[in-house]
Amino acid sequence: MESFSLEVEYESVHVLNSDRVKSVDVHPTEPWVLLGLYSGAVCIWNYQTNNVEKSVKISESPVRSAKFMARYNTIVAAADDKFIREYDYVKMQKIIEFEAHEDYIRSLAVHPTLPYVLSAADDNAIKLWSLKKGWACMQTYTGHSHYVMQLALDPKDIGIFATASLDGTLKIWDLDSPTPKFTLDGHLKGVNCVDYFLIGEKQYLLSGSDDYTAKVWDCETKSCIQTLEGHTHNVTALCMHPELPIIVTGSEDGTVKLWDAITYRLLNTLNFGLERVWAIGYKKGSNQLVFGCDKGAIVVNLKASSLNLPSEKQGQKD
Repeated sequence: MESFSLEVEYESVHVLNSDRVKSVDVHPTEPWVLLGLYSGAVCIWNYQTNNVEKSVKISESPVRSAKFMARYNTIVAAADDKFIREYDYVKMQKIIEFEAHEDYIRSLAVHPTLPYVLSAADDNAIKLWSLKKGWACMQTYTGHSHYVMQLALDPKDIGIFATASLDGTLKIWDLDSPTPKFTLDGHLKGVNCVDYFLIGEKQYLLSGSDDYTAKVWDCETKSCIQTLEGHTHNVTALCMHPELPIIVTGSEDGTVKLWDAITYRLLNTLNFGLERVWAIGYKKGSNQLVFGCDKGAIVVNLKASSLNLPSEKQGQKD
């Protein structure tokens, strides 16, 4: 299969200069990005008008994860003060706050269909919360031996999720079981980020690590099939582009790298001048990507040139 090249359309770039951005999430229908800031604030940035439409200081501690819960018109945010908070994003009024973990909360994942939120923290635990039951904790998952840095929900199976940990492993879990189904071990240092992606009908996992690499894992064989090398510092964020067969990785080296998801060839390296990259967000149906960095957030529009798409059948840290 022929490879392809990329260019970034800087004409459609939107930049927000702000405090260090630790988390980004794109609203599914509105031109909004939810930012979780190291300063303890969360804000909703309209990237079309380049205005911050809503902002609230929720903690004196860094907010490391904030997510839209669009079907409820709310946001959920988690901070280093160990609390989870839910806000009505229309009035930006607090609905609930509670102490959820025994240490910094690193990651939240909102279930796409069930009334659940997962949280992961530096107490080495993951917890499942029920919105229908007033944020009651339905399950605690244990098995990691170091901080749990990120969660990712399986897009093909609503009962499965993956975690990345500074113990150097990825673990795959069933929502109904407190112990992991299996462990993926291959990084030389702690793992910061994890995400699922599909090529045709075949499913893979991505992971990024303090060993400066990202890895591609075959979910069926439970094996690493490719290591992506090129970053010169910790890999902190990654994803598969929602519309193009491109793997996107961000790093504390201040760069974003774009990789061919079929051949794994490095296509391009981007440097926005916003220093370390902490988070990546996207919206399905759009070529736009959002990056959260030390000096703010940026929206870019990727355009693929000479593109040969595969057919379906080919398928703390700061």
